[in-house]
Amino acid sequence: MSALLARAPWLRRSSTVWSVAAFAAAMALVPLVFSTPYALSTLVLIGIYTIVTIGLCILMGYAGQISLGQAAFFGLGAYASAILTTRLGWSPWVAMAAAAAGTGFVAHLIGAPIFRLRGHYLAMGTLAFGAIVHIVMTEWKEVTGGPTGLPGIPRLAIGSLVLSGDRAYYYLVWGAVVVALVIALNVVNSRVGRALRAIRDSEPAAESLGVEVARSKSLALVTSAVFASVAGSLYAHYMIFVNPTAFDFGVSVRLVLMAAVGGMGTIWGAPAGTAAVMLLALVLREALPLVTGHGAGEYEMIAYGVLLVAIMIFLPQGLTPTAVESVRQRGLAESGMRTRIARMLRITRKESG
Repeated sequence: MSALLARAPWLRRSSTVWSVAAFAAAMALVPLVFSTPYALSTLVLIGIYTIVTIGLCILMGYAGQISLGQAAFFGLGAYASAILTTRLGWSPWVAMAAAAAGTGFVAHLIGAPIFRLRGHYLAMGTLAFGAIVHIVMTEWKEVTGGPTGLPGIPRLAIGSLVLSGDRAYYYLVWGAVVVALVIALNVVNSRVGRALRAIRDSEPAAESLGVEVARSKSLALVTSAVFASVAGSLYAHYMIFVNPTAFDFGVSVRLVLMAAVGGMGTIWGAPAGTAAVMLLALVLREALPLVTGHGAGEYEMIAYGVLLVAIMIFLPQGLTPTAVESVRQRGLAESGMRTRIARMLRITRKESG
């Protein structure tokens, strides 16, 4: 048991264990309430994007490294699984593992040069990487299918059970979300997580204390890339079709928005932020054409920009930390009120006695 706790520091926090268990139980019950195909399909996509956002929270929230190219890793995982299964006949599970390993290797290769940049230059570097990957997806028609994409991607299967229904895929995806949460919580509550927070606060100070800055930042990038790749593979085998539009710059912006809305400084912000932004996108796509008379695409990015600015001004820590702090403050206030009442009752008894 002690060896297990040493390998998994998050297990030493009983509140974290109960939180993960409660989250898993709650998500297992959701299909009993929202059982329509449309609702289940939306929840599957929320789960897929949650996995990407968890990795982005590690990279941006804990390591403090700006990334506007996360959709590139998402797309690499999706296209790698699609190509390996449709053109080479690989098993989807083997293809998913190979895609994750390959995407992680790509992240490791670009980590060294890209992390020499700082601030907005780093943002521009990650943006350029995302643009390059998107161009390759679009122009390398012999392999990727070009703008028309790759159809005919096989469904995932467990033995003879093919996961063709939304309900079955829902449980697979949200099971993967729970695993991603466990891994991420283990990372951020370990020595690696403490090193990443030190780097976020001050790289020179962290380096002076013996933190291997380059190695830690590379590890954060590789971890976030692997998470995005797994999510991309799940996306490809769920949609059974991929094309470059699903992995463009707009997707990277939405991923950053999901992390910011939920709270970059906490892993638990990923599910909340992803759900909030995905549901907002559904509302915008229904409401904007009615208000403007045009498609939502023309104004959707503007709405996302306005929301991001509003979050940065009014809720800089995101929804989840703000809600937790509000509950904590209310609990402290109620505890203080009970203490004052008890003190007054004791004084009253003494005076009456």
